[in-house]
Amino acid sequence: MKHQVVYIISDIHKSLAFEWTALGLRARGIEPAFILLNSSPHTALQAFLQAHRFQVTHYPLHGKKSYPRLWWQLFFYLHRHRPLVVHTHLFDASLLGLSAAKAAGIRQRIYTRHHSTFHHEYFPRAVWYDRLLNALATDIVAISRNVEEVLCAMEKVPKRKVHLIHHGFDLQSLAHCSQERVEAVRRRHGIPADAFPVIGVIARYIHLKGIQYIIPAFAQLHQQYPQAHLVLANARGDYAATIHRLLQKHLPSKNYTEIPFEEDLAALYRLFHVYVHVPVNARIEAFGQTYVEALACGIPSVFTLSGIAHDFIVHEENAWVVPYRNHEAITEGMHRLLTDQVLRQKVIENGQKKVAELFDLGLMLDRLQALYRL
Repeated sequence: MKHQVVYIISDIHKSLAFEWTALGLRARGIEPAFILLNSSPHTALQAFLQAHRFQVTHYPLHGKKSYPRLWWQLFFYLHRHRPLVVHTHLFDASLLGLSAAKAAGIRQRIYTRHHSTFHHEYFPRAVWYDRLLNALATDIVAISRNVEEVLCAMEKVPKRKVHLIHHGFDLQSLAHCSQERVEAVRRRHGIPADAFPVIGVIARYIHLKGIQYIIPAFAQLHQQYPQAHLVLANARGDYAATIHRLLQKHLPSKNYTEIPFEEDLAALYRLFHVYVHVPVNARIEAFGQTYVEALACGIPSVFTLSGIAHDFIVHEENAWVVPYRNHEAITEGMHRLLTDQVLRQKVIENGQKKVAELFDLGLMLDRLQALYRL
């Protein structure tokens, strides 16, 4: 069977977004094939795709030493199968996949830009690679207006190559979650049943996520609520040493839980009385799926505005917005969302309504199908 679209994806273990996209495209008569570049073939994404009978090819990725072998494997695959579209996601997949696709004569080469100013701020030399990817691609998916502006204004990509397509979400799967699932997640991670309030964070331990401001903010809240509990999920990354020093300085160990990975996100969110996501500046977040997920799950949230938040978050309408790098403002926001029940209900209702308007999976699939010209 000739596959019209081939996805090349690197370093992903579990992704609801790719699961939803695969099934959604199939329902529209587009049968995508997948090439996964990972250190291990035993990933949740590969298992899902195989269970649903998608064509999946795994090529081992072990850092840059793998690049020459991987490039030739991708080239021969694409030259043999001749898909109409190659769509790459994340850095290694895009660098190798776009260049191999161009060499193989694939006319439509698309990559989704999953970062914003990350290289500009933290790894300036890597901006050269961003510009190379921009040149190799025939089309670039910008997942937020923020990314669109970075591509067009900072990296001088012609506007005709850039297509604004927000991430789409299976909102029904996020909106419905049994109490049994919630309690299973609570027990799995040892979160006390009598904890109140539970403050949630789902972000990797990297500087740009602003967790270093959440911890002292929570410490202030803890003075008012002795049973308060901080949950830090996706608790891994190169900023872990700093995060651990702050936790040891500010909090008793019984008042926080670190979760490296939790597959049942809808249940995890429902453990939280307030959710907090506070990236350190306006542009550093490319999208920020957690803005959408938290509101879709009906969790009152404290946010800074970064990435996709600029497109739909409004202070005291669907969230509590705080200045960047300000732990006292974060404390105030958590307190207001816990104590002002009218405000709390307002942001819950408005948040769910807004994400339904903007981020339904069908909207994304419509735009992808139009981009693929299939």
